[in-house]
Amino acid sequence: MLFRYKRPDSTVWKRFRSGQDGFTFFRNGDIYEAKVGANAERVVDLFYTISEVMAPAVDVYIHDLRSQMSWTGETIALPDIRDAVARLKVPLATFGGVEVTLNTAEDQLTLGAELELYIYSRSDRWVYLLQSKNLEERGALADRGWGGQSWDRTPAPALSDAVAAAAERLSLKSA
Repeated sequence: MLFRYKRPDSTVWKRFRSGQDGFTFFRNGDIYEAKVGANAERVVDLFYTISEVMAPAVDVYIHDLRSQMSWTGETIALPDIRDAVARLKVPLATFGGVEVTLNTAEDQLTLGAELELYIYSRSDRWVYLLQSKNLEERGALADRGWGGQSWDRTPAPALSDAVAAAAERLSLKSA
């Protein structure tokens, strides 16, 4: 029996990018900016991994674009935030559509809804950390195709419920 090749759904090819993982890094006035492009699982894992070098307490902002719910918290213990992100790794990487931002006076680390990682800092320490994670610094990252949506907007109740539960565990306030 012959099997016919079935073309994968568009969400599959968007989730697994080709090419080597990379980042851009440049200075804009007093602020250093980095943008990391990699597959969904790697970006979520990098967000979790490199968050360990943030200050012991951070301000947090979470926005679920599907449910249009947002939560904020100030001076939340970093280990608590990292635990919440660890529990959300699989649904975040699977569905996207949730923005998570960790903020201090010196640094901002954002996991975007499109599963890209953004870093803003008053120092250049992040370039060395990203290089140590086997990411290649590039002049520019490949743009996403303009014809499709950047993330699958179909309902993902498992993700929305998990994000709401994490916000509640962290005692974040609804914004």
